[in-house]
Amino acid sequence: MLENIVNIAKKAGIDEKYLECYGKDKAKIDPSINETLKDKKDGKLILVTAITPTKVGEGKTTMSIALADGLARINKRAMLCLREPSMGPVFGLKGGATGGGKASIEPSEDINLHFTGDMHALTSSINLISAIIDNHIFQGNELNINPEKVVWKRALDMNDRALREITIAQGKKNGVIRNDNFVITVASELMAILCLANDEEDFKNRINNIIVAYNYQDKPIRLKELRITNAIMKLMRNALKPNLVQTLENNPVFVHGGPFANIAHGCNSVIALKLALKLGDYVVTEAGFGADLGAEKFMDICMRSANLKPSGAVMVATLRALKLHGGVSFEDIDKSNPEAVLKGIPNLQVHLENIKKFGVPVIVAINHFASDSKEEIDVLSNWCKANGYEYSFVDSYLKGGEGSVDLATKVVDMLSKNESKYHPLYDVNLPIKEKIEIICKEIYRAKDVEYSDLANEQIKEYEKLGFAHTPICMAKTPLSLTDSALIQGAPKDFTIHVKKVNLSAGANFLVAITGSIITMPGLPKVPAAVKMEDE
Repeated sequence: MLENIVNIAKKAGIDEKYLECYGKDKAKIDPSINETLKDKKDGKLILVTAITPTKVGEGKTTMSIALADGLARINKRAMLCLREPSMGPVFGLKGGATGGGKASIEPSEDINLHFTGDMHALTSSINLISAIIDNHIFQGNELNINPEKVVWKRALDMNDRALREITIAQGKKNGVIRNDNFVITVASELMAILCLANDEEDFKNRINNIIVAYNYQDKPIRLKELRITNAIMKLMRNALKPNLVQTLENNPVFVHGGPFANIAHGCNSVIALKLALKLGDYVVTEAGFGADLGAEKFMDICMRSANLKPSGAVMVATLRALKLHGGVSFEDIDKSNPEAVLKGIPNLQVHLENIKKFGVPVIVAINHFASDSKEEIDVLSNWCKANGYEYSFVDSYLKGGEGSVDLATKVVDMLSKNESKYHPLYDVNLPIKEKIEIICKEIYRAKDVEYSDLANEQIKEYEKLGFAHTPICMAKTPLSLTDSALIQGAPKDFTIHVKKVNLSAGANFLVAITGSIITMPGLPKVPAAVKMEDE
């Protein structure tokens, strides 16, 4: 049974005076709490990541919740930080992102939909910027904005492929007609800034630096020149405050910010992370998709920006997913096939090696399914033992925190015996192409990187503008280590194709777009929204 959010806050060490309640089951935290906690020692930060995703799912969010509940079961003061779901995937393919079974957070439907209005505030702020830009051009264009070089995009928190290419301002006296496109809200730079900002002042400084367009002399136009900073701050003020909810076992959870990890940096907000680290001895967080995307960006972008140091990592896998990576068809996924598990393990191995490249200790967490055979379990267990990796089979979907006590105990033991020697993968002062190639070769195992003429031109332009020394945010399919969603397993010696590079000056990173990646998803033939008719 859910407890009143006031009691959950008390459990987390948050006085009621810092709560802004949204009913009885969710609340925002007033930022003034940070002043009272500033001298408190930070807890240990644990990243939950995963192997390359498959259509059977790995359960990274479920595992994150399970670990937090398991830590509570062994009397550890733990906090959980998760990303806020986007409504697009909720109504599209996923149908929700609040865990599963007894390893879930509540109120799940609220969290998946309107929640406390953060996504609406972001979407409104993003579109306010676009409206002001087009109105400025229409009303005389004092800033001399080139309509063909407006780089700020409108947004919608929905999967809608019809908005990938549009024409705006058609008709008389509606402005300057130009081609444009929407992105999904979670792919916008404003979401990245929300999640990377250390506080409200940092957020304000970052949005002022956003480059929204270029003038006819190809000089950048920044958001501060539009003179709408205060308007955006009014829209975003509550959205900057972390949201407090609870697990089914009544343990505290911050759900705040939610950039995708394939087209953005894929981590929850630094604001929530830093608060959680003051409140908990152990803080569990997740990064989107596999370790090649979310974990790499967590280590190279988020931790660097926040000046934080992860203590350890948990690598999530399932035997079912390993069988798919080993060549088994989806129809045969429930049949015992130890040989396929062995063939799929190289994918797990790549991701484990990747985490170790950041100097962070890691443990393997296997989401256990009833169809897992003893022979398959033995194959994976023997491989982990032979290669020096601690592992744990987790049954939290059915058993809740009880099913993750073994994992929690082993994580605590790992952190006590292995000090993190965290370091980013690359030096931000390296040339842009060299940083991209380090990620592609070290993390993906690519042999080469090819750049389109457009990408080459953009890189030269960003170097002239003074953005050579920023982190790189790769936009790549999450379904493969390559830039082709069709290639599973652990391929080597392939080529990554960079077709475009976008600048996020406020977020302070460059986005290298590879393969056929898109920033506005579409709906499947039968969307999850249609399936809700049967509920």
